[in-house]
Amino acid sequence: MPGKNNKSTIELKNLISKAAISTFQQDGVVFLRNLFGPWVEGVRQAIEQNKANPSWRERTYRPKMNSETEFFQDYCVWSNFPGYRALVEDSPMAAIAAKLMGSKTARIFHDHVLVKEPGNTVETPWHHGQPYYIVDGEQSVSFWVPLDQITREMSIEYVATSHRWGKNYKPKRFDGTDLYPNDKSEKIPEIEAIRKELDIRGWEMMPGDTVAFNFRTLHSAPANTTTMRRRVTSIRWVGDDGRFVKRAGKSSPYFPDLEYEEGDPFSGKEFPILYP
Repeated sequence: MPGKNNKSTIELKNLISKAAISTFQQDGVVFLRNLFGPWVEGVRQAIEQNKANPSWRERTYRPKMNSETEFFQDYCVWSNFPGYRALVEDSPMAAIAAKLMGSKTARIFHDHVLVKEPGNTVETPWHHGQPYYIVDGEQSVSFWVPLDQITREMSIEYVATSHRWGKNYKPKRFDGTDLYPNDKSEKIPEIEAIRKELDIRGWEMMPGDTVAFNFRTLHSAPANTTTMRRRVTSIRWVGDDGRFVKRAGKSSPYFPDLEYEEGDPFSGKEFPILYP
């Protein structure tokens, strides 16, 4: 229906500006305020359901001295719980993803749930997602959506323009071990040592805000030294140019049952196109 399409176009223009799209494409990261507020409570409920019923991909890190302050993570669960599914399918996220990527389509790659409980001492090290994944291409975007208020000091941080460095740095697990055995890839620079030379960005965030960033953009997050939980869902999308890529070990997340050849177009029921 023409009327419906026109209305959708107008609403999308109000949600994502040309300036935001330009910032994302030039800098590899952009902050967007209160895009997903109506879906926050549903995602909070989904997180508790997810923690009670984790998938086989679940990975939880606990400090050695205190097993109570866990860092819970799970992957590829967006279709398992109504609150996650509503955010992915009912919010304008897919349409915004396509606009940011400059893509005709938006295909969901996977989701990543991250819950750092109060006092958790695990830091998320500097890394970028691309080398962890089985997909390659220039058109990619992750939406990092907090479900709790986050101060600037506790915020995820990004190295602006690092998606244009032309690098695929060695991927490591969050416990510091190499993801792939015998990986000779270049190590990530000591970002903290050259911090003053870089354009590092972070924001105070409210529930429903989001940071959108390219898979190649370097980022890190501090330990949760506060008395509040830090609940986050990160939803990851690829565009028209997505292609499968072979890795030298188990990717993160791992998809053991996929059959594909290097360079095949990204496809499959696990990764549906949700826009248009």
